[in-house]
Amino acid sequence: MAPKPDRRALSAAARLYAVQALFQMEASSQGADRIQQEFLTYRIGAEHEDGRSADADERLFGRIVDDAVTWQSRIDQATDRALVAKWPIDRIDPVLRALFRAAGAELVTPKTPPKVVIAEYVRLSEAFFPDGREPKFVNAVLDHMAREMRADAFKA
Repeated sequence: MAPKPDRRALSAAARLYAVQALFQMEASSQGADRIQQEFLTYRIGAEHEDGRSADADERLFGRIVDDAVTWQSRIDQATDRALVAKWPIDRIDPVLRALFRAAGAELVTPKTPPKVVIAEYVRLSEAFFPDGREPKFVNAVLDHMAREMRADAFKA
């Protein structure tokens, strides 16, 4: 029997699945409930012919997706303000858009320190874009969003 994943690994997997779910919601025009159920049933910790998908903190996964939907307008506006004026959120890569929405969902609520949110999503962007400049872009945008949405966390 495989060892039980640690809390950080479960949280990291939850964030990855949340980005994938938000991407899929936008691409397929399906609702959060349907996509979450699909992930919980067929993806998170599911057995496949190639092995088993990673386990994840299912509560964190659900919270990120739900908060991203609930606060999407606020998150998208904060993202727009963090982006260069010529590149509103609807013109950026859909994977980055999903990533910003997932990170924004965690920044809207004070459960996770903003610096942790930034570090986790920059690391995720490195997985999606291993050879690109996107991780630096993600870091800059999320830093701007965090300082706007959670300014209290940056006061000395």
